[in-house]
Amino acid sequence: MDFRFLYRQSDGRIGRSAFIRAAAPLIAIFAVVAGLMAVLGPFAHRGLDARKLFDAPTLLANLTLLAATFVFLLAAVSWVNLAAKRFRDRGRPGPVGLAGALPFVLMVAGAAMWLQPRVAPDLPLWPFWTLVAAVALATLVELLDLSGANRR
Repeated sequence: MDFRFLYRQSDGRIGRSAFIRAAAPLIAIFAVVAGLMAVLGPFAHRGLDARKLFDAPTLLANLTLLAATFVFLLAAVSWVNLAAKRFRDRGRPGPVGLAGALPFVLMVAGAAMWLQPRVAPDLPLWPFWTLVAAVALATLVELLDLSGANRR
C-alpha cells in the first residue's frame, strides 16, 4: 500500500497484517523519541547559576528535542490516520475517535517528563507511564484483534 493512503488520510480500511507492517515504524519512532527525552532531558534543563549564559551542550540538547518533537507530531498524525482505518475495518465506527488516544497519552507523559525537573522534582512519573502502558495495551488488543472476535 502506498504512503499517502496509509499515513496521510484517514479514509479507507486496512487489515491486521497491513496495520502491523505500517504501525511498526511509527512505534519505533515513538520509542526513539521517548528514549531521547529520557537521555537528553537532564542536559536540556539547567539554571543560570549552574553554567554561563550560553551553553553549547544545553543548546544542542534543546534543538535535538525540538526536532524529535516535530518528528513525533508527524508520527502521531500518521498513527491517528492508520488506527482510524483499522478501527473502521474492525467494524467499530464509534472508537475511530479513539485512534488518537495513544499519541495523546504519550504527549502527556512526555510533557510530565519535561515539566518534572523544572517544577516538581518529587513528581513521580510512574502514573503517566502506567497510563501509557494501559492505553497502548488496550489499543493494540483492539487493533490487532487479540480477543479473536473478528480475525482478518
